[in-house]
Amino acid sequence: MRVVATNIIALRALRRNKMRSILTALGIIIGVAAVIATVSIGNGAKSQVEASIASLGQNVITIFPGNFTSGGARGGWGSASSLTPEDALAVQNEISGVVAVSAEVRDRQQVLANGLNWNTTIFGESPEFPSIRDWRLSDGVMFGEAEVRSAGKVAVIGQTIADQIFPGTDPIGQTLRIRNIPFKVIGILSPKGFNYFGTDQDDAVVIPYTSAMRRVSRRTNLNTIIIQAYSPEQMPRIQQEITDLLQQRRQGRDPDFTVRNQLELAEAATATSRTMTALLGAIAGVSLIVGGIGIMNIMLVSVTERTREIGIRLAIGAHDRDIRLQFLIEAVILSLLGGTLGILLGIGASQLISKFNGLPVLISPWSIIVSFAVAGAFGIIFGFYPAHKAAKLDPIDALRFE
Repeated sequence: MRVVATNIIALRALRRNKMRSILTALGIIIGVAAVIATVSIGNGAKSQVEASIASLGQNVITIFPGNFTSGGARGGWGSASSLTPEDALAVQNEISGVVAVSAEVRDRQQVLANGLNWNTTIFGESPEFPSIRDWRLSDGVMFGEAEVRSAGKVAVIGQTIADQIFPGTDPIGQTLRIRNIPFKVIGILSPKGFNYFGTDQDDAVVIPYTSAMRRVSRRTNLNTIIIQAYSPEQMPRIQQEITDLLQQRRQGRDPDFTVRNQLELAEAATATSRTMTALLGAIAGVSLIVGGIGIMNIMLVSVTERTREIGIRLAIGAHDRDIRLQFLIEAVILSLLGGTLGILLGIGASQLISKFNGLPVLISPWSIIVSFAVAGAFGIIFGFYPAHKAAKLDPIDALRFE
């Protein structure tokens, strides 16, 4: 009963100064709202990056050219290419756990059809490309091994190409010219939209990699080799075996390739967003501390204002712990009230930011739980000293206080 009575007294004290109580809680409200909004925006950005990486396919390992030494100079990804179709074939035939492999050649060219033209990316790929990239066809079919062996003049186009070059018509069966070479359109890829880096994934033409090498770019090497592993658990082993195999094929020469898996690419892509989220979250956390200091300050003022009241309570039999508990409860109630309102404000602010700025937001239940718990903890931490000071007042001196 003593605890219940103490709670009632604390609530009455806060209700007597409603405006001051609300203003005291304002620091916690703003701090909690800032933390939730910041974490929500950061989580949204991270999820967008992860979705963009996932759109590249499942369990994907990529071999990049580069990382070579020539005359003492080292290069990075794409600095030179010695990857060959034979490398891709060796990976497919000699590494267990590999589901599919696509030799990849990329180039930018002007494409023409129906009196219209468009500058786009030409992807030279293997027939397994849609499977690796988890990219279905909305119409038509994918080319097969026969077209790869014969460097067939066939193409599968993205939705952007269909809209720009074949507006209002069915592209299937029509002719698309690349470097004035006629390619027959046999398939249309389903729309994927823009990725996190702002690239239109549908702005693409996919042809057999042999056709890209012999007819379009006229090169002998590949840009990259993309591999799909059977499961995520096997990716580290497959990655290491690919490295060993390609190094063996180069007969001890310095590595002129780099092998990266999808998890590493995702980690690199999300590192910046995580850093920014942590930085902004830390700044928002400072406002929570400032709010806690504000609570301590007001509670100290309250102790001074209510010194005579404390003296009366002590004189009629209240214990030190009752006084301490009363002021501690007042501080915790202020903090939890601020935490609750801050959570509502943070969720509302996140939704408004998403609506008006188009930024993705992902409200994490954990951020809400942690923010509420931290608000309560700050009430205890910053309310303890004023409560302890009130409990240690001498009843005689308190009764004399004016």
